[in-house]
Amino acid sequence: MSNRKWSFGLIAVVFIFGYVLVRFFASTTQVDDLIHRMELNVAAAPPAKHIVLIAQELDNPFWRELELGADEAADKLGMKIDYMGPIRIDPSEQSRLLEKAIAAKPDGILVQGVGTADYDRLIGKAIDQGIPVLTVDADEPESRRLAYVGTDNREAGKRMGELVAGSRGSGRIGVIIGSEHADNQRQRLEGFKSFVSKVPGYQIVDVRSSNISRIGAAKQAEAMLRQHGEIGMIVGFSALDAGGILEGIKAAGKEGVRVYGFDDLEATWKGIAAGDIEASVVQQPREIGAQAVRLLDQWFRGEQLPARQFISTSILDRKPMQSGGTSP
Repeated sequence: MSNRKWSFGLIAVVFIFGYVLVRFFASTTQVDDLIHRMELNVAAAPPAKHIVLIAQELDNPFWRELELGADEAADKLGMKIDYMGPIRIDPSEQSRLLEKAIAAKPDGILVQGVGTADYDRLIGKAIDQGIPVLTVDADEPESRRLAYVGTDNREAGKRMGELVAGSRGSGRIGVIIGSEHADNQRQRLEGFKSFVSKVPGYQIVDVRSSNISRIGAAKQAEAMLRQHGEIGMIVGFSALDAGGILEGIKAAGKEGVRVYGFDDLEATWKGIAAGDIEASVVQQPREIGAQAVRLLDQWFRGEQLPARQFISTSILDRKPMQSGGTSP
């Protein structure tokens, strides 16, 4: 009887062992099959598109916002953004970075227009090598770039003119532009002049360049006011100008000078909230970056691109702040 029980027990053990062994091999086969399918999927997935974004100035808040928008769009579209730029504004360094980017053979390049023949040549060189180039923030219209994405700067200048003409201040105007060489700054000034010239009683007395520097804007505003005491308002056309203009007015010992700025840096919206700055024309750098990446995606899919993709501006003044709006 005990021998029979021992036999049944042995059979049961063998059966259980066989079952476990079968399940083990089945699981191993399933894992191998899953790994194989994952490897096939990885092999089938196209590599991420490599896009180079060259800023005007590496840590400029405007360009960091533009980079953020480009990164967000790139993540959704399977692209990778490499962001680079000069430590300080230097068009020759932008050209060197563009040449290096072309040598690296990325899938696409986003650049700010610089407005030189050499830059046009480099953009053409990239196009000849099959690398699409889009301009952002400032155009390079004489080049072979595929499209421009950014503000309609001439219209932005006219919009600034509407703000100034609607004020109650003196009609004598001082203007600070970021750079005499930047196409976007020239266009803003042209648009502003075209509007103001049609408004009786308003006159642009002086135009100076801050070199896209808050300190530069402060020095130029102070010098402007010391030379032209009749100036009753000063307009700044680059993001750092408004904060610098306030410092220049204080240094000149002037009061009652109305200030208008561009974009929405902290110093600008704080100045508006305090009543020291009247208003600012605000761009959308994050949307500019995102839209530029979307256009590259369209190009990769064989679609034709518009020559210009304008991104709208808005007006920042005390009204939304007083009604409970949030600061930028």
